[in-house]
Amino acid sequence: MSSQPVKESQRTVDPLRRRPSQRRSARRVERMLDACAELLDEVGYEALTTTRVAERAGVAVGSVYQFFPDKRALSDALTRRNVEMFVARVGRRFINEDYAGWWDAVDAIIDEYVEMHRDVPGFRSLHFGDVFDLNLLDSVADNNTVIAGRLRALLLAEFGLVDSEELDRAILVAVEAGDAVLKLAFRHDSDGAPDIVAEAKQLVRGYLSRQLRDAEAPNPS
Repeated sequence: MSSQPVKESQRTVDPLRRRPSQRRSARRVERMLDACAELLDEVGYEALTTTRVAERAGVAVGSVYQFFPDKRALSDALTRRNVEMFVARVGRRFINEDYAGWWDAVDAIIDEYVEMHRDVPGFRSLHFGDVFDLNLLDSVADNNTVIAGRLRALLLAEFGLVDSEELDRAILVAVEAGDAVLKLAFRHDSDGAPDIVAEAKQLVRGYLSRQLRDAEAPNPS
């Protein structure tokens, strides 16, 4: 198969050439993504190649091309997996932990981002596709808009906020602002500068506390 990069106009939301139909194939694809994540942390995106991914994953390079046309598609698929993992981990926190209010839930979301940045291979190199495809997760909305929508759904379900366009906008702005400040924290310290992480929490909580007053469901009399 050709290893020529796919043009931007040819890309779809799904970076896979085809979906694995058998459990063995699915496990092989996961090994490829794990290898891609490890190599991104070790050598960076520019030095990443499909050949290196194949060698690290213990598969033939033809197996990589069977599912991924190029290293960009591999990285896109890894970003998608990172986002799904982030949302799932935040969801588990919401199930297993008790929060006094949405502000503590926001802190938990930021803590999860920081933990993944420290512990999940490839996460610090790709984040949520910010250096790649801004429309990876949805063909219309950019990635942070999709992430904001998923986090909004969690907050609505957990805290009974009143749904509105204003709430959508507030959460999107909070996600964009928090993402930018947290990236700054990791530029200053590979583990995330604690003082800047604390500033990110304060910034997001302060902003949302002003924006969400009208979104909080009234207490029944």
